[in-house]
Parts: sequence; C-alpha cells; structure tokens
Amino acid sequence: MVFRLPTLAAPAAPEQVAESASPPPYGRRTLRLATCLAASLALVLPGLVAADPAHASAKRVRLGSSADVTRPMWSGPAHTMNGSGAVVPATMAKAVDAIRGGTGTLDVVVIAGSAPTSGSATPECDTITGVAGVNSCTTWTLTSRADGNNSAANTDIRNAEFVYFAGGDQCDYADWKGTALQNSVKSVVAKGGGSGGGSAGHHINSAIVYDACDGSVTSDEALYDPYDPAITFTTGMFTWPNYANTINDSHFVTRDRMGRTMAFVARAIEDGLTTGGAAWGVGVEEGGSLFIDKNGAATVAGADTFVVLGDHRPERADPDRYLTYYDYKIWRLRPGQTYDFKNRPTCGYYLRSIVTGVADSNLYNGIPVTNCG
Repeated sequence: MVFRLPTLAAPAAPEQVAESASPPPYGRRTLRLATCLAASLALVLPGLVAADPAHASAKRVRLGSSADVTRPMWSGPAHTMNGSGAVVPATMAKAVDAIRGGTGTLDVVVIAGSAPTSGSATPECDTITGVAGVNSCTTWTLTSRADGNNSAANTDIRNAEFVYFAGGDQCDYADWKGTALQNSVKSVVAKGGGSGGGSAGHHINSAIVYDACDGSVTSDEALYDPYDPAITFTTGMFTWPNYANTINDSHFVTRDRMGRTMAFVARAIEDGLTTGGAAWGVGVEEGGSLFIDKNGAATVAGADTFVVLGDHRPERADPDRYLTYYDYKIWRLRPGQTYDFKNRPTCGYYLRSIVTGVADSNLYNGIPVTNCG
C-alpha cells in the first residue's frame, strides 16, 4: 500500500494572484513546509510516501558572442525598474550606454525563476541583444534555492555587467538571500555595472522587498489591516547606491496598488525597517520604466511612476485595525520627468491621507505643492 500526502495546487504567481478579490488560503511557505514534511516522511517511511518531483535543473541559454568582454573599468552603476516583466528598450539602452561609457560592449545575464510557458525561451534576451553595445545575453532559469549556489550561473553573473531579473515570483528571488547569487549580483553593481528587472524583478531590486511569500494582498485588504498575513517583507537582499529605504511595487495603476503601497510604507516605518523614520514607495505602471544613473537621478519612460513618501510614524498601524496615516507626500512622474533619489525632493508633491482604512479620493492625481517652505 502506498500512502500519499494530499496534493496542494500551487497558487498563482503574484501577477495573477493580485487579480483575485482575496488572497489564496495558504502561501508559498505553507507549500514549502508540506514539501519538507513529505521529504521527512520519505526518510522515516521509505516506500510509503511518493516523493515530490525534483526541481528541474538550472538551464542556460546564451545569445550573441560566446566570449565575455574583458575590461578594467566600467562607468556605472545604472539600474532599470520596470512596472511589468518585459524589458523596456529605451531604459535598457540608457543603462547599457551609461555602464560602457558610450564605448565598447558589455555582457548581460537574465535571471528567471521559471521558463516561459509559451513563445520564445529567452524573451528578455531577444530584446536585449537588439540594444546597441550588448556583446551577449545569457538567460539562466533557476528554480530552487540550491540553484542560487550554482557555480556556472554565478560565474556568468560575475562576468556580466548587467543583471536583469525577469517577471515571475519575487518570493522565489527572495529565497536566494544568503546564497552565492546574492553576492554575485552585488559584485556586478560594485564594479560599475548594473541591475534591474520587471514586475517581480522590480520588487527584488528595492531595499525593502514586498516578497508575497504568503500570497498577494490588495489595496483594500492592506488598508483594512496593515498587518495582514499576506504582507511579508524581505530586507537585506540588495541596497543599491542612492536607493535606500525604498519599497517597489509594479502594475501600479492598472491593478490599483496605491493603497497597498501606502500600507507598506506605514509598516516599514512602524516596524523600523528604514533609517531616519521615513520610507519611499516606488510604484511603476505597466509599460513604464525608471532608468537610474550612478548619481541617483531617475528618468521615467513609457508610463507613469509614483513616489510615495511617508515621513512620520503612522497615526495608527496595528494588527486587525484599520490604518490611519495623514499626509503621504506623492510625486506623480510622467514619461520624461525625473526624480533625484540621491538628493530627494522636498517639494512638488501632492498630499493624500488614509483615515480608518479609507483613502482620500483621487489617489493618482493631485495639484503639486509648490510653497514647501
């Protein structure tokens, strides 16, 4: 007789889950616990428990030159932060040009937590190899925490000048904290290269990562309870120059995520996850992208970006209680406009509040304050 654990259907990745009215009844940590339990039972009860299928091995596909560029100095860092998973050629071209200093070529690595279900196996590299100044683009599909220590993948990353995290599931990316991959990506930025990503890849590049490991949360749910179990953070993954105290969010207007970003900002301050008692939410709309240069100057392309500043502790942020927070400062940045993350603006914002879980109207538009004192 063979005994099997009940099968749990994996929840959709955050991009799909967010479209649901309510989060799944269990999160990825629950699934991982079930997997561990199954493995443990297999050890103590050999032959009685059907083993889960193993993760697929890491996969590598390289486009362009087979040889890496060698060069003593690079001119970055530079970053791209995209509101949806696809590469935005305009900001990718700016990042490539900034890192290579306008001369020569460089190598790019794309990191994906899963393979595309249809179409090209290398959609990001298909776009990136069309950008002037790119010598090669290598896609690594890494599907487990152990893959974060894959020696061949880490060699490619360290030899690259730009690392792009594809869309997918930021919980999978956060799981690589503490692996060799984390330090490999840091080394790319430290040598004057860059990093970026779209959707989940956008999330993982902020200083405080909304990791969605216990399911996605809607704006209404987050404002009802800023300590909703689905609101979980990973800190200490990456802290890029000039980008401290940030929390990225994606698909921003299309999926009405202003409210939840406000809750993330309040939580980060209340829980002491930031320095100086302030936090900045960075919400990028679908099709939009931020290019951030080595001096912290960010330029918007494609669609709007919103910067949401909380500069004081919430008036109320408690478990199972409605959020109250007065006077978030919000900058709406349209394509072509800039925001200085090194010398962060003190003017040009509009004000919005949350009172007992209810947001002011018209969260995405406002008349900018100009007499800021």
